[in-house]
Amino acid sequence: MKIVFLDSSTLGDVPFTPISDLGDLILYRVSSRDDALQRVKEADVLIINKIKVDKELIDAAPNLKLICVAATGVNNVDMEYAASKGIPVRNAVGYSTESVVQSTFMTMLALVGKLRHYDDFVKSGKYSLGDIFTDMSSMFFELSGKQLGVIGMGNIGSRVAQVATAFGMKVVYFSTSGTSHEKAYPSVSLETLMKESDVISVHAPYNERTAGLVGERELSLMKPEAYILNMGRGGIIDEKALADAIDTGRIAGAGLDVFTSEPLPLSNPLMKVKKRERLILTPHIAWASLEARKRLVACIAENIRTL
Repeated sequence: MKIVFLDSSTLGDVPFTPISDLGDLILYRVSSRDDALQRVKEADVLIINKIKVDKELIDAAPNLKLICVAATGVNNVDMEYAASKGIPVRNAVGYSTESVVQSTFMTMLALVGKLRHYDDFVKSGKYSLGDIFTDMSSMFFELSGKQLGVIGMGNIGSRVAQVATAFGMKVVYFSTSGTSHEKAYPSVSLETLMKESDVISVHAPYNERTAGLVGERELSLMKPEAYILNMGRGGIIDEKALADAIDTGRIAGAGLDVFTSEPLPLSNPLMKVKKRERLILTPHIAWASLEARKRLVACIAENIRTL
C-alpha cells in the first residue's frame, strides 16, 4: 500500500513510524498544486493537512482508497465528490484538546497578568534603578471571581471552562450551533456574553454561522478592561476591527493564535497595532504540542489501519 503525505512539514519532526509500519510511506514536506497532481498518481492513501483536495486532485489518483486529513476540519476536501467516488475521508478528533487548553491559559495569563510589561521593566534596568521593591505602574486583576465567556462549547471549549473554574472564574457560553447542549454552564446570547465577560475565549469552527461573528459592533459591547482570545479559527473575529479596538483603548487587549490568512501577511492590521503590549500573536501553534502531534500521527495510523 502506497501512502502519500503531501505536506508533512506541517507536523514538524514528530516520528511517523506508526504510519510507515502500515505501508510504503512517502513524505513530501510541501507540495505545490502541480506537485500534488503528480505525487498522488500512485497513492492508495492520501494524507493532507492544508492541501486542497478537489475533483481534479481526486481524479489524478486512480488508485485512491482513503483520504486522511491530519486535522479536525475537513473544509479543504470536496467531501461530496469523494463520497461519489466511494472514497472515505477520515479526520482526527480530540488529539489537540489539552494542547489548545494549555495555550489558551498561557496567553490569557500573560495578557491579564501584564507579563510582557513586568519582564521588560526588569530587563530594561528600570527595576534595578528604582527606589522600592516592586512596580505599581501597571496593575493586573485576578481571574478568581471574574467571568469567562466561551464562544463555542465543544470538546476544547468545555475543557477550557473546567480549567477556568479551577481559577475560580464564573463561566458562561454562546453556542454557535444553537444547540446549547452543555448544561454545566449557562448558555447566553452573544450580546450578553460580550457585554458581561471579563475574558472572552473563542473555540469555534469556521463556518457560515461563525464567519465574521465578532465584528466592530460586538467588540464595542465589551468592557474596556476586558480581553478577547481566539484559539479557534481565523475569520471569526474581524481583524481590522480588533486592531482598532486595541489601539483606541476600547478593550484591554487580545491574544490570537489563528488568522484569516496564514502565515499572517505583513499587511494585516494586527501587524500595525501601535499598542503592541496589549496584543499577543502566536503562529497557529496552540494545537501543536509534541504530545498532540504524536496523538495525531497515531490517529492517522488508526484511520488507515481500519481501511
